[in-house]
Amino acid sequence: MCDTHVLIKNNEVYFAKNSNREPGEAQLVVRIPEQANDTQKKLRTTHITIDQAPRRHGVILSKPFWIWGAEMGANDQGVVIGNEAIFSRVIEKKRGLIGMDLLRLGLERGDTAEHALHVITELIEKYGQGGICGYRDHRLRYDNSFIIADAGQAWILETAGRFWAAKKVETVAAISNCLTIGKDYDLKSEGLEDKAKQKGLFKSKGDFSFKKAFDTRLIPYFAGSRHRLQSGENALRQTFQEQQISLYQMMNNLRTHYDQTASPASGTNRDICTHAGGFIRRSQTCGSMVSRLHHTHSLHFFTGTSAPCMSIFKPASFDYDADFYVLNPDGKTMNGSLWQKHEHIHRRLIFMDKKRHLFQESIAPAENQMLSIFENHNYQPDKEAVGKADDIVRNWTEQWFNEYRNHSFHYPSMSLYGRFWKKKNEQDGFNF
Repeated sequence: MCDTHVLIKNNEVYFAKNSNREPGEAQLVVRIPEQANDTQKKLRTTHITIDQAPRRHGVILSKPFWIWGAEMGANDQGVVIGNEAIFSRVIEKKRGLIGMDLLRLGLERGDTAEHALHVITELIEKYGQGGICGYRDHRLRYDNSFIIADAGQAWILETAGRFWAAKKVETVAAISNCLTIGKDYDLKSEGLEDKAKQKGLFKSKGDFSFKKAFDTRLIPYFAGSRHRLQSGENALRQTFQEQQISLYQMMNNLRTHYDQTASPASGTNRDICTHAGGFIRRSQTCGSMVSRLHHTHSLHFFTGTSAPCMSIFKPASFDYDADFYVLNPDGKTMNGSLWQKHEHIHRRLIFMDKKRHLFQESIAPAENQMLSIFENHNYQPDKEAVGKADDIVRNWTEQWFNEYRNHSFHYPSMSLYGRFWKKKNEQDGFNF
């Protein structure tokens, strides 16, 4: 269960996303170069084979290690995309493209935000959506919504099976695991109202509402989707009121908890920064991304790690001579990855309140020091400055990893939360 935000002000676009997945599902940040003339005719995505595009943009992706596609990412044309699971009334059981595949395809093939939107909708109409979306939970299937942005515009795209509607963003927007577009769409799939009527989802009374026709209630309710949506919108409106938009504030919006004083053990599905903790609260924020998009340059930052409230954002760019700390050598190698290193810290500190608070207090100074390098260079630092920024986050992470990688686990006795994580640690190989 995820959240994606976008804010437009002063000819700049700010994008932010948390990706909530199963706790042991490593999310790796990878950079893939552009392809000018690929001779391969077919492409194997997560579940199906489709026609390949010979020309593709370079991309930086934050992706679950077992999936071909990605939860969020950017391309070298300045387009960014984040997706959300939508539990619509028309989810197909047969295999098709899953939302993460569509996101990557939109980035690889989209020249602008609007072009990427049309790439995704054409693929949905041609191949459909479908297939297992869960790492260990093979019952998990869903449709998708997206925020797609570049330096000049942003769009919300919401889908239900092969149906879709899109709305252009004026100032701020958030999406979560529920549909948000009602009657106010700017673009839609051809014959949308008539096809919804044929399926018994629209009775021709009043204006057609996409969310009323296709949204469900049960899973979004237990997932706290509407609460997270409202929390995200409130945070964005407050951020928008600031004279100068801060990257640090956009990052902090992703660290929001329904009760800011609560420990991870007492978290809730209403938290934007989600901590897994049992049958109802099964998702963990496994990766986060924030971007600043401008017509002359774009900046991208990824945690590459779980729990943004316990993570530092790290820079990445399309300078292929720069080997950024957050980047993984490929999209599948979990052992030795940054994500795995951080889990040694994260999974110990969730049970150690005092030490966790000291750890969290160290984030802001290091993150602000890193961000100040970009701000002091008018967001266009040279290679040496970027290297210094990357060294800050590298040294911070390695310091804490060395501090806690061999620390004993202290599970609280008679605690369902402790039992939950003990089982996950044994399952994921962190029980040492």
